[in-house]
Amino acid sequence: MTMINTVDETSLTASPTERRNSLEKHLLNRPDPQDLKERHILLDTNVAPSIQAASQGLARQRTSDSLKKHLEHRPDREELVERNILPHTNAAPALQAPARELEKHMLADHLDQKIQNRPQPEVLISQGILSEEEDPRNPPI
Repeated sequence: MTMINTVDETSLTASPTERRNSLEKHLLNRPDPQDLKERHILLDTNVAPSIQAASQGLARQRTSDSLKKHLEHRPDREELVERNILPHTNAAPALQAPARELEKHMLADHLDQKIQNRPQPEVLISQGILSEEEDPRNPPI
């Protein structure tokens, strides 16, 4: 049931009948308990109202204890780095992505340089590293 936001404008000097009618009208439009539970105004519990506060306190304490237990068993930074969950760098998080990009580009440049400076197949054949059959310039038969 949707609550209608109205202001009771019944005068304080109104007759008791008018005030009672106004109250009855507002009581008819008040939200039902399920709506109040969905809006977290009423607690959704079967616990007696006299022990609801203690029940909430115990639930909070149980959650707190669970969090503490999990935090105590949390792996340390070195283990997370070892398992490749955290990066090996100590750089600020804002600098980690650019650092990875730079490292990737440096590796690509290094590989390009190595490929450009590799020996020709005839040099490798003359040194006995490759045989004539392994010459990459000859198409396979």
